[in-house]
Amino acid sequence: MAPYFSGVLGAITFYVLLRKPMRKMVAKGWNSQLAVFVLLALSVICILLPVLGIVLMLSNKISNVSENSERVINALTSQFKKMENLLGFNINDQIDSSQVSSIISEKLQSFAGSTFEVTISIFIMYFLLYYMLTNRRKLRESLFEYIPISTDNLKIIGDDISIMVRSNAIGIPLVAIAQGVVALIGFLIFGIENPVFWFVMVTIGSMIPFVGGMLGIIPAFIITYANSDAFQAWGILLYGILIVGSTDNIIRLYVLQKLDNVHPLITLIGVIIGVPLFGFIGLIFGPLLLSLLIVIIKIYKKEYR
Repeated sequence: MAPYFSGVLGAITFYVLLRKPMRKMVAKGWNSQLAVFVLLALSVICILLPVLGIVLMLSNKISNVSENSERVINALTSQFKKMENLLGFNINDQIDSSQVSSIISEKLQSFAGSTFEVTISIFIMYFLLYYMLTNRRKLRESLFEYIPISTDNLKIIGDDISIMVRSNAIGIPLVAIAQGVVALIGFLIFGIENPVFWFVMVTIGSMIPFVGGMLGIIPAFIITYANSDAFQAWGILLYGILIVGSTDNIIRLYVLQKLDNVHPLITLIGVIIGVPLFGFIGLIFGPLLLSLLIVIIKIYKKEYR
């Protein structure tokens, strides 16, 4: 089950997000089955398809990533050649650009994940989610009956989980996509090669604390500068630092204030844990899994302190 555990986490995440809309639709007279199918269809269109699109784009661009990483390293080594006389140390002999690019390509292939595992995980997610939404009352009663926690503490834990799920599953991706769009505008303005590819890299980097949009901005700058396009290179670098960086802070402050903020260390450690376990989707589920662990620690404190 380990390769498909992301499907279980996905079902829990979508259940928390769709539970209230489902309850409101049924209260307004919607048929329960119809309401579930409408919500599942909307989740596919608004969330699943964009995420799968990014995963497929990343999978198709593996060779592009390898090529670009090698170009970045070659550009850096050419600059190091100019500095070797000053440093008195032969840097270029310590760098094997082809080996580095092959390592990056290999890591990204595991990062994107296999199509079969992703398909099975999605099937498990929607299979579980269907029954969770259509049997909300029974699910709630079962949780209260079988989980060995007092009712009051279980309600508190449920509220904490709802807040953490909204922050991890909505807030972080929204901020990342918004920052990626701002960066894409800059790539188009300055005529950077492969702007959509760099948009994806900025979006992925924005989900990782202390990395941010520079994951796409700096390599794009290095490659453009190595191609002797100094104006475009410095333009995109300054745009990335001043515009993308400042809009990231503004968007993050606005969105995460609405949804409740998650500490950057939880996000960073969660990404480090989640990506090896779940691939690309681990950017979201890794921090969520770590947040649930913190909830379990709170349960222990409340019940046994």
